Amino acid sequence: MSGEVRTHLLLLLVSAIWGSTWAVGRFLSYGLEDARASMGPATSAWLRYVFAVLGFLVWCWIYRNKEGARILPSGKKAWRYTFLMALLGTMGYQLLFMNGMKWTAAGDASMIIPMNPVFTVLLAVPLLGQRLSPRMILGLLAGLIGVAIVIGWSPNTEIPFNHRLIGGVMIALAALMWAATSNLTKMALLDGTIGTSLEIVVWYSIVGWFLLTPWMLVEVWQSGIPMPNTTEWISVAYLGIVSTVLTYVWFARGIDKIGATAASSYVFLVPVFGVLGGWLLLNESIGITMVIGFFLIVFGVKEVQRQSELVSGE
Repeated sequence: MSGEVRTHLLLLLVSAIWGSTWAVGRFLSYGLEDARASMGPATSAWLRYVFAVLGFLVWCWIYRNKEGARILPSGKKAWRYTFLMALLGTMGYQLLFMNGMKWTAAGDASMIIPMNPVFTVLLAVPLLGQRLSPRMILGLLAGLIGVAIVIGWSPNTEIPFNHRLIGGVMIALAALMWAATSNLTKMALLDGTIGTSLEIVVWYSIVGWFLLTPWMLVEVWQSGIPMPNTTEWISVAYLGIVSTVLTYVWFARGIDKIGATAASSYVFLVPVFGVLGGWLLLNESIGITMVIGFFLIVFGVKEVQRQSELVSGE
């Protein structure tokens, strides 16, 4: 098997893992039909980053001589970037993700998150001076219509519409948080003195974990100390180690091997695996409206990305 084929298979595995996180997140935040979750959303997110931070620290220690990755930033500017990304990309994203999964179906939520690249381009207008073209606006509208179809006409009608709406808004805001983090990361890398992409991820994961701590403590104070069962512990470890640490390393390796554009195309498979995960693991429904919404979202995202590259001259 050639190296390029192995890279594509690895990226396919990354897409499948990222897709499965929606069902796992729904299980941890809400539970199953016959049993409610023992942990709250903030506690689940905090425990996820216990595993993620430990995983990143181990990775940095193993590759300390090869990569020279620093565990914490140095300098005021690096700390400022790190705090903002931790606030948005770790604390904000995780709280919105886990709370959103408490309200809506895993398959529905996984269809919304691909809007992240659209939000990234839109936020680049004020942050990076990106110009907005009419076709980019068309792509945005197509994506938003797709999201509206997924939320409003979801086949998962056992979940009340107002619950799906709350969850959908939270997931969309989570995508917005991640888009802001992506732009801040690009700004930090363009600065040239902040650090590498790996160092930045490690930094804001550690700081973000500390920022999640007060939310976890408040939740424990209100609901009591949770007693997770074995399945819940495995689920949290899976989210922290496999879907956060390992997939980041694998995805970065894929970018190095086949390029950012080709590697990023695999992100569009995440909703497919997300819907399948909700169906297989949580007995969620699949309907034609999800297919329509998916194609509208993908069209919108691709149009925005294509026009962004033309406008920016990339």
